[in-house]
Order: sequence, then C-alpha cells, then structure tokens
Amino acid sequence: MRKDLSELSSLGNTVVASKDYDPKMLEAFSNAHPDRDYWVTFTAPEFTTLCPKTGQPDFATLTIRYIPGKKLVESKSLKLYLFGFRNHGDFHEDVINVIYNDLFRLLKPKYLEVFGAFAARGGISIDPFVNGGSSPKYKALAAKRFEAWAGVR
Repeated sequence: MRKDLSELSSLGNTVVASKDYDPKMLEAFSNAHPDRDYWVTFTAPEFTTLCPKTGQPDFATLTIRYIPGKKLVESKSLKLYLFGFRNHGDFHEDVINVIYNDLFRLLKPKYLEVFGAFAARGGISIDPFVNGGSSPKYKALAAKRFEAWAGVR
C-alpha cells in the first residue's frame, strides 16, 4: 500500500475484499437530504462474475442508479461487495437481480435501477436491466423508465 495515501480519511480503513459474494459487505449511512429527490449513479466498468456452468469470466459495465430515501450506500463497501462477484457463478440476469435485491433491502430507496452491459461471448451480449420504486410515485417512474429503456434496445 502507498504510504502517501494514509492521510486520506475518506478511504477509511484497509479492508480485504471478500473472495466470495457477501451482501454483509454493504454499508449505508444517513441521507442528509431525504426530503429532496436526487439521483446517485455508480458505474463499475470492470465488473466481473463467472458463468455458473463453465466457470469462465463474464465482464460488464455495471450501472447502479437510485433516488435515495433515508440511506445512502457507502461507496467503498459497494466496491468491496461487487468484488465478491469475481468468484461467484451466476447468470447475468440473476446477478443483476441479486444486486438489486441486496441494495433495495439495505437502502429502501425511493427508486432503484441496476443495468449490466455485459461483453459479448459467443457473438451475443446480454444486457439485463431491473428497476423498481417504493411508493406509487416511484413505481410510476419505474414503469416509465422501464418502458423507455426497453424501447431503446
């Protein structure tokens, strides 16, 4: 580890990334602006997981976007959580839904969407998208964004 980074308090403590999928890696903190709607977007351009049948790696750009409620996900914990998928075997569609479920359970956001743009294997790319909202207003937003997203593809 670089010694010149030890003064960066935002990075916190040294933590060893889990070698396996572990939703307990995720941590959240209080949202200072729960009365305001705003977007939080995370992009993980080097997301990897394994094919459950062959064990071959699958690569994706993962995008997580949400409108927070009372909690926000801590970004380092999210990074460590996502690292846990590197040795986890699951189909693309399952991985995206697992991530959605874990984040929705932790954060209880107003709205959440997870999109995986997976690299092509065998000449076909698979790009799963899942979204949802926590109240009628945000469920309507989810339906609108889902329809718009499907129309783009």
